[in-house]
Amino acid sequence: MALSATIFKAELTISDMDRGHYATHALVLARHPSETDERMMVRLLAFALNAGEALVFGKGLSDEDEPALWQKDLTGAIQLWIDVGLPDEKSVRRACGRSGQVMVYAYGRGAERWWQDVQSGLARPDNLAVIDLPQDGTQALAALAQRTMQLQCTVQDGTAWLTDGARTVEIAPVVLRAAR
Repeated sequence: MALSATIFKAELTISDMDRGHYATHALVLARHPSETDERMMVRLLAFALNAGEALVFGKGLSDEDEPALWQKDLTGAIQLWIDVGLPDEKSVRRACGRSGQVMVYAYGRGAERWWQDVQSGLARPDNLAVIDLPQDGTQALAALAQRTMQLQCTVQDGTAWLTDGARTVEIAPVVLRAAR
């Protein structure tokens, strides 16, 4: 018998001063049985950093042809493809061909080594951005994971602060590659 996803609910209030996005989002996150709290919370952070009307969670680990998050236009064309973790070079190149913009939020112990390995192979796509999330920050994010969450995210000058009211986690993303 296959294990089913665990459902997490989050009320996420975003104050993104960099993009001028101020909203509260009621989110439902399905955590795949093989997904860690850290990865799930990185998906939530990626949502907060790119939130908009049409941004939704993809099937992610359940479907290799879908990203962690994506945004489509009214015709169904993919405008934004967001992946988290350390995806293989081939899948990132394929995403760059399918989407107007691709963002990879890399995190974990192997992130630096992963970027060294794939950097030259990903030099060509103009629509690719790669962001490294510091490991201490993503691990602290995992501690905020609860089945029901009320979180506030403030983004200013490229730094994000997530709080549940009792604990605050500061994340300073490092841009490894900006889209051209």
